[in-house]
Amino acid sequence: MEHGKAVIEQLRDGQIKSQKRGIHFILASIVLWCGITVVGMSDFPVLTKNMITFCLSAPLMPLALLFSKMLGITFNDKKNPLNFLGILFALAQMPYLLIVMWAYSKMPNQMVMLYAMITGAHFLPYGWLYKSKVYYIYAVIIPVVELVLGCTANAWITALGMVILEITLLAALLWENR
Repeated sequence: MEHGKAVIEQLRDGQIKSQKRGIHFILASIVLWCGITVVGMSDFPVLTKNMITFCLSAPLMPLALLFSKMLGITFNDKKNPLNFLGILFALAQMPYLLIVMWAYSKMPNQMVMLYAMITGAHFLPYGWLYKSKVYYIYAVIIPVVELVLGCTANAWITALGMVILEITLLAALLWENR
């Protein structure tokens, strides 16, 4: 049993080293949330803004791949079986996007808030995978801050809040990676 735990710890350490705690995905997400902020500031009708927001989510993987190449991060470590777990953690967010889709038509002014809250909450399992207190903390901070912003401010301010939170998340992950 102890040997199994040691193997898992070695695999997690390998993920931390090869993936640099997922900073390439955080960078890609910052770019997308900047786009969502700009769209939110536009004069488009809210349903158009929300549709564009969904469309802006599509380039996350290609952007993360680009950032991984620029930063020398292994995008897909096929030698480490925990790499699939990281992908599974990301895919676990998908069913919750049904709530965002529902909000698109039923609560369009809160859609960006719900999307941001789900995005933040999905960081929780990465705390375990990357041995990261930062992910644990931001998995709580982001949904709470985004709830407050989403209930008190315009959608573009909510999106801007996400940009700021993710920039501070990135800085904290860089510090944790040192």
